[in-house]
Amino acid sequence: MPLEALIAEDEELLRQSLVEQLGRLWPELKLVAECEDGASALEQLAEKQPDIAFLDIRMPGISGIEVARALSELSPRTQVVFVTAYDQYAIDAFEQGAMDYLLKPVSDERLLATRERVLSRLPNTRQDDAVLERLLQRLGPSQAADRPPLAWITASNGRDTQLIMLEDVVYFRADNKYTTVVTSAGESLLRTPLRELLEVLDPQHFRQVHRSTIVNMKAVAAVSRDDTGRGVLRLRQRPETLVVSQPFMSLFRGM
Repeated sequence: MPLEALIAEDEELLRQSLVEQLGRLWPELKLVAECEDGASALEQLAEKQPDIAFLDIRMPGISGIEVARALSELSPRTQVVFVTAYDQYAIDAFEQGAMDYLLKPVSDERLLATRERVLSRLPNTRQDDAVLERLLQRLGPSQAADRPPLAWITASNGRDTQLIMLEDVVYFRADNKYTTVVTSAGESLLRTPLRELLEVLDPQHFRQVHRSTIVNMKAVAAVSRDDTGRGVLRLRQRPETLVVSQPFMSLFRGM
């Protein structure tokens, strides 16, 4: 039975390039999912349970490292290969943690070497959570230095344009090509798709909990599970509850 793999890379050209390289250099590997962000990667990993996951580190909202951390619940046997454009500081972190990684642009030689390392470990389980946690801590300073998070947005409410501070947002909800911004005072419409918002929101405070929902964790009063394993968020200043789709519940470990 052929090995199965998933690719998560938000840049389409780079994703297609890796698909082409794997087709040439690892033709017996079966690609079962190509994902453009961490949210879809979580969902596909839970459904497909592939042997290998090629995860871009920097993706909007949910990073590749966060996806990897969720694998112990979603797909424990999946081996991780990080795909990165990081500098030498981060490469040192990967090597000290003995993690498999591919440096963009991916060379044929590097991909062949990674293939041999992954095959030598299969069918053993993936790297443990402690290794991933150490890697996340080492990469943290370089990720945080990229750019300051967004502090405020402008949104439409009827004929009015409102300035809304991010700290006042309870959650964002996808609304066709637009996004509904929900505060304790009401709702407004933002002309920015949810996926683009993920690139500018502070990941320390705003978390994607469903394909169509991003929540301000400061506005969450409690997290619970129903009988199906699906999560439910109770909010501090709003009467409604928010659904956390089952794959995203793995991001709430330790809460």
